[in-house]
Amino acid sequence: MMRKLGVTVLFVAVFSAGFVVGNSKTFEMWPTANAQKPGRVFELRTYTASGGRMEELKTRFREHTMRYFEKHGMTNIGYWTPMDAPASQTTLVYLLSHSSREAAKESWAAFAKDPSWVEARTASNVKGNIVAKTESIFLNAADFSQLK
Repeated sequence: MMRKLGVTVLFVAVFSAGFVVGNSKTFEMWPTANAQKPGRVFELRTYTASGGRMEELKTRFREHTMRYFEKHGMTNIGYWTPMDAPASQTTLVYLLSHSSREAAKESWAAFAKDPSWVEARTASNVKGNIVAKTESIFLNAADFSQLK
């Protein structure tokens, strides 16, 4: 009983500390996702990895792709994988932001031609393409969205 009470007290203390820190003005120095520039657009992309190549795809993003996105003016917002199989074994979903739709077009063109990126992509595709399918959709933040 005493151990259960101790765990409960610890949980409440950690939750309360998180609430206080999360709402503290002290941490305003940290960037937030709410800073939107006029015309900012989001791009939601879904990649389906070729059979058995999901870990290689994630490695390429972790070690190369994200850096080249930033280099070419794209902002990495987040990366996710589904929780449940079979999609968890083949699907990478990510969100980028661009200053405008035109900027996105320019960024993608520059990214595709970057010699260092081409070298990294070519090296990762030696055994065949890692990516079997790519989907992209451009989004505007709704007026009630917390992410703008």
